[in-house]
Amino acid sequence: MAQSYRSLRAPAAGLALSLMLGGCLAPAPRPSPPITSIPAPQGSVPLLPPPPPRAQPPASSPPRENHLSPATRSLVTQAQTLMSRGDLDAASSTLDRALRIEPNNPLLWIERGRLRLAEGDAHQAEGCGRKALALASGDRATQAQAGKLLVDALRAQKRNQEAIEVERQAFMR
Repeated sequence: MAQSYRSLRAPAAGLALSLMLGGCLAPAPRPSPPITSIPAPQGSVPLLPPPPPRAQPPASSPPRENHLSPATRSLVTQAQTLMSRGDLDAASSTLDRALRIEPNNPLLWIERGRLRLAEGDAHQAEGCGRKALALASGDRATQAQAGKLLVDALRAQKRNQEAIEVERQAFMR
């Protein structure tokens, strides 16, 4: 019985192998030659109209708006809840997690700066405000929030003249 099984298995394996390899031996389809335009003889009408001109990009791009992803939005909400309960260490850890997800989001740097102000670290809050301003280019609302954070941080450091200068900047209008 074992011998008859082997004798049946060998032709079946060969058939399966030949079917699998048969698809590999088919000639590859040849790419069609590119369509080139042939100049029309003088005095004749061209067969195809010329392509329409490409649309030009607008002179000024629309204002940019920064948003939080769902994951970072959830972490910011958690951090704000922790801050309201007075658990600033846990809020800081939560915002650090959000910044690992979106390190270039100015909204997160603003939140971190607000937390640093609540902790009494105006120098760190100033750095966060400056970072947020650098990242918020083109987003007037975010620039205004970052500017307010920076002004508050400067005032907390008794650097009122600098705070007044920051308030005068265009992003605070």
